[in-house]
Amino acid sequence: MNAHQENPHPAPQLPTPVSVIGLGPMGRAMVRTLLAAGHEVTVWNRTASRAAGVVSDGAKRATTPREAIEASPLTLLSLTDYQAMYDILTDATASLSGRTLVNLSSDTPGRSREAATWAAGHGAAFLTGGVMNPAPMVGTDEAYVYYSGDEDVLTRHRAALAVVGAPKYLGADPGLAQLMYQAHLTVFLTALSGLMHATALLGTAGVTAEQALPELFLTADTIGAMMTAGEERPGAALDAGEHPGDLSTVTMMGATADHILETSATLGLDLALPSTILGHYRRAVEDGHGGDNWTRIIDGMREPRVG
Repeated sequence: MNAHQENPHPAPQLPTPVSVIGLGPMGRAMVRTLLAAGHEVTVWNRTASRAAGVVSDGAKRATTPREAIEASPLTLLSLTDYQAMYDILTDATASLSGRTLVNLSSDTPGRSREAATWAAGHGAAFLTGGVMNPAPMVGTDEAYVYYSGDEDVLTRHRAALAVVGAPKYLGADPGLAQLMYQAHLTVFLTALSGLMHATALLGTAGVTAEQALPELFLTADTIGAMMTAGEERPGAALDAGEHPGDLSTVTMMGATADHILETSATLGLDLALPSTILGHYRRAVEDGHGGDNWTRIIDGMREPRVG
């Protein structure tokens, strides 16, 4: 074959080597998923014993964070918070230049932006990520991860990142993925508290959690349908500041919230959650929006009263 002639059968590109720092349940799940997809994976964890399982599965154990960084062009961080990244990589900053850090840890949008600036100062590319599934779902068709930062970085490493979960890119602001993650967790954690409060409520009448939860899950399933009923573009009316009260009103929902608070108080339950919920509706009524749809409570959240 002529030296200048293109090879009609180029060698297949090997999967990108990946390092994973942080081996909690999520980190270990990512390592195993990457190994199954053919990636060479190097791992490091402060508690070295946590690496034993994934090392027996085929991962390489780094003795230091610096060794882990230098082993791969791409490093995934699965840590408690962003401060842990700084603590762990203090002695590895000289090795960051030309490499990519993808921080999948939970923290605030502001700290994500600060981390992107910090990484750039050491010559590293940086992406913020928010993993939107529990560890057992990593690598499944239902798994997805929000990313924000330099889109070219995501494009370059999309194949490896897609192994963990379908990438959803939000924009160049490094704080966006963290903000979206926090928004999802706001819904999630509030729903969990609601489920436990409801279970405690029913428990006062002898209804077991085994009996209660399947019934309560039915309401959780209707929330999305309730939010989108009659809307071709869910959220458009909310964006336009429109809150038509033809299906439900602030006054109606507030009355229900008042009944829940009274019942909870009578039964001796903690009142933090129902009190907060009722406060949202009382504020909207006080502002003259009792006849509007319940979505009007967002105004008070956007502009909280001081004192």
